Amino acid sequence: MTHRSKQEYLIYKLSDEMKRSTRMDAELFKKLDVKRGLRNEDGSGVLVGLTNIGNVVGYKRDAEGRPQPIEGQLFFRGYEVKDLVHAIIREKRFGFEEVAFLLLSGRLPDAEELQAFKELIFENMPLEHQTILHIIELEGDDIMNILARSVMEFYTFDENPDDTSRDNLMRQSIELISKFPTTIAYAFNMYRHKEHGRSLHIRDAKPGLSLAENFLFMLKGADYTELDARTLDLLLILHSEHGGGNNSTFTVRVTSSTGTDTFSSIAAGIGSLKGPKHGGANLKVCEMLAYLKDEVSNWNNEAEIEDCITRILNREVLDRSGLVYGIGHAVYTLSDPRTVLLKEMARDLAIEKGRLDEFEFMERVERVAIATTCKLHPNVRALCANVDFYSGFVYDCIGIPREIYTPLFAMARIVGWCAHRNEELNFEGRRIIRPAYRCITDENAYIPIEDR
Repeated sequence: MTHRSKQEYLIYKLSDEMKRSTRMDAELFKKLDVKRGLRNEDGSGVLVGLTNIGNVVGYKRDAEGRPQPIEGQLFFRGYEVKDLVHAIIREKRFGFEEVAFLLLSGRLPDAEELQAFKELIFENMPLEHQTILHIIELEGDDIMNILARSVMEFYTFDENPDDTSRDNLMRQSIELISKFPTTIAYAFNMYRHKEHGRSLHIRDAKPGLSLAENFLFMLKGADYTELDARTLDLLLILHSEHGGGNNSTFTVRVTSSTGTDTFSSIAAGIGSLKGPKHGGANLKVCEMLAYLKDEVSNWNNEAEIEDCITRILNREVLDRSGLVYGIGHAVYTLSDPRTVLLKEMARDLAIEKGRLDEFEFMERVERVAIATTCKLHPNVRALCANVDFYSGFVYDCIGIPREIYTPLFAMARIVGWCAHRNEELNFEGRRIIRPAYRCITDENAYIPIEDR
């Protein structure tokens, strides 16, 4: 047996042992009152902290304490997001920077403060020359990994990387919010150049443009419409914050509670968001919709759509997971307010791009998938389409490549991550976050190696 084959055999053997040693009786979780996934028996999240930043409202409790479905609401610093978004749309302006100011500071800016904040964002968009070279040198098609490595490199060039004073935390927050669009745009153009032989473009941000406009310009030049930019701005707002309990924000709070530096904590958040059960969910929706578009011969025939959805739920087709991606949410029940707001602009975008038939097909899939899931699973009381159901389609209409769907999520959520990190490090009486795991392995007496 060669050295290589011995190594492979050992890995196989250890893998088999891992399978054996990770087995647990699922009933033990209930018996020992262990909250799997930090979820209560009714599906609600275990309360582990308090925050002033964001509030996700998806149900109310009745007199007996049981959750009851309601229309979803999302609040940023006490302001309902739909009110913020509708005001921005009505006034025909870009709003992501205003929302970033709100989430970081706790209040809405006046016109002069907002303009100064926009200028501060723009001034911090350029990357260090060494960081640009680093992005150019990196291989691979995973922009999330490049983003995480770039964030760790920002530590090297930061003047006070380990300082957790308020002033320094705010400075680092603003610099990260500013540099994420540049890093993602440059990383994708480098990937496209290396993998597809396309021309390499390194465009500087332009003064007077919003963050959404500048991202599109750095990504693909002037090839975007005003509706493209405004819809992207909306998506950035909707993705910027979602309470302290979502996985990546909780990851940032857990790591921040140790006192680690900003860059290490944010890189951990990126790693969390990268997972297909979190930030990568809209890619799974895109794959599912592509399958349905091919399988359903008549997009207007809801019976045919129902047949396909039924086969997906019965684990007969697609990836056989039994999941209809983009349908259902951990907190929202009757509706996801982000989806409601996104659909308002998504229809206009679909009309502009000549893709209204696809959008209306998705609406039918949404409606049929919810009804079919509830029919096949009578214990399911309420379902709604989450924001991932439509976000991939919107990105595609704007002309954004799939390789940066999840990085765009990070580009928005960096605001919420920084706000929660700053809160975690600044409230009095803070403690390192350390939950408990109960070990269920029997005790063993040590056996000398010659007797094993």
